[in-house]
Order: sequence, then structure tokens, then C-alpha cells
Amino acid sequence: MKKKDKYVVGILGATGAVGNEMVEILEERSFPVEQLLVFASERSEGNSLIFQNKKATVQTVSSDSFNGIDIALFSAGAKLSQQYAPVAVKAGAVVIDNSSAFRMDPNVPLVVPEVNPDALKGHQGIIANPNCSTIQMVMALKPIHDAARIKRIVVTTFQSVSGTGKEAMDELLNQTRALLGFSEMTSTVYPYQIAFNCLPHIDEFIEGGYTKEELKMVNETHKILSDSSIGISATTVRVPVFRGHSESINLELDHPLSANEVRALLSSFPGIIVWDDIKKNVYPFPVQASGKDEVFVGRVREDPSVPNGINLWVVSDNLRKGAALNAIQIAEHLIHPPSPC
Repeated sequence: MKKKDKYVVGILGATGAVGNEMVEILEERSFPVEQLLVFASERSEGNSLIFQNKKATVQTVSSDSFNGIDIALFSAGAKLSQQYAPVAVKAGAVVIDNSSAFRMDPNVPLVVPEVNPDALKGHQGIIANPNCSTIQMVMALKPIHDAARIKRIVVTTFQSVSGTGKEAMDELLNQTRALLGFSEMTSTVYPYQIAFNCLPHIDEFIEGGYTKEELKMVNETHKILSDSSIGISATTVRVPVFRGHSESINLELDHPLSANEVRALLSSFPGIIVWDDIKKNVYPFPVQASGKDEVFVGRVREDPSVPNGINLWVVSDNLRKGAALNAIQIAEHLIHPPSPC
């Protein structure tokens, strides 16, 4: 991508939860935007978003939408990404895609900038943003893996409804109101009631009894860490939380690290904050992480039930670091690559 003082940026899926976060984060981080163009489906045409105190009018996406765009941030689902990402690249844009469409394509880098920024060097116009639950997990895993190679991971996620989108957030709110008001409750986004409930079912079930979300965590972690030898078992659970994903992670390492050594490794890693003082009841939870950019880790402890075992509790805002922020950090690396050591 040609270096410029300012860039024309396009957002596909601008009216969704992640798209809205992208607009806010571009402004918060003073990304050098010459012009912001925002796209969505026909039903959103004519709506407007505010960026740098100016109105950005939502346009219906088409094959001609990406002419003149330098960086295209996609957050509209795999089907539209598959349709329009090649079109945008052909028009000269670099696409940073938040969907699952290209994540496992061997020709497309799957990037968390703090973890594997070197993968960006080989991009061919499309860069994939990992799954939200994968991003926060590999942030916590990377410094540990570098210090004492991880042999096996057992992870259970507790994922907020915002991971499904605005309709799911509305459903949780409406169900909560209905139940507290002793009125009729409906479920349309999820197969069962989500209010005051937990659903061990995110995405579709596949052969073997796992879900696609669980398989994403396995395959994406292998790709990002460039180590397919790590054994990974994932269980993903939707919980009645509006925003912020939590993860309980159990690790088996190649050689021992103490809990204090793990805390020190995590504390020195960019983008991670360790909140871990059980004497004062200090540990992270979704309400604390909401609206913040960092990945928070607590409840670090040694697991004597397996050789070289470590337990972690990891929390992050899935709309920010889990999606929009990570995409914009990728864009920042494209326009300002880190200087070689």
C-alpha cells in the first residue's frame, strides 16, 4: 500500500455493533483519515454516522463502492466479505476482514498485531481479523508459549450476546424486562431463552459434537501461533452478559512456570493488564473490561493435577480488542510498520 499522509477509509457493515465501534475507534486513535465512507445493506441507506463532527451518510454497498478507497474495514458477515473483498482489492484497497470468510485461507494472514505482526508482510490485499474469543486467548498465551511452550489448552468461554449482534443485545434486554415484569417472553435470535440462562451452543454443531465456534478457536490459535502441535479442547458458552467475553483457560506447559513467573510474563506483554490479588478480591470481569482496549488476566494459579499446569481467567471487550480495535491496529501497522530491531 502506498504511503500517504492521510487515507480514504471505507467501512462495510458500518451500522452494526462492530462497525459503530470502528468509527469511534478511528476517531479516538486519530487514525489519519482523509475521508470516511460507510456502507451497509439497502435497509440502512440514508442513515448517518458522526465522524470528526461531520455526517457520514450510509450508502448501499455495490461493486463500484471501493474505487479510491485505500483501506476497507469489513464487518458485515462472511457472505458479503466473500462477495466484495476481491472486488475491493481489485479496486486498489487493502481489506481487513472481521468475518470468518478468509481466516483459514493459507494465502491470507490471520493477525493479532501484538502476537504475530510479521504475518502482515506476506499479505496479498486481504488480511483476516481472528474470532473475538481467539484474539483475547492468544494475547494471554503468546508470552507463556514463548517462555515454556504450551503442549495443551483446555478453554471454556463465557461469551456475551454482543458477539451475536445488536439484535441479540435487544433480545436479552427485552427478555429480562419481560421476565421481571411477569409478561410473555419470546426467543428469536437464540434457540432458547438467554436471560438468566447459559447456552453451551455458539454457531452450528458439527460432526463430533463440537460447534464451529469451538473449531475456530482450535484452528485459528494453531495458525496465529504457528504451532499445530498444541492440543486444544474448547467449549464455548453464551451467557446473559451484554458486552465482554470471559475465558477459563487451563494450560499444560513443556516445562514448569510458577504463577508469579506467569504474572510477570503477562504484565510485561503489550495490551495485557494483570488484575490478580485474591486477598483483596481483585480479578477481572466483563463490567470492568467493557469499553476498554486491553485484555485483562487474573486468577493465575498453578494446577497440580497435570504436569506443569497453569490456570488463567481472561476477560476482554469483544467489540473492541475482540473485533474493531484489532482491525484498526492492523491498519496502523500497515501505514506505520514497526522499525526492525
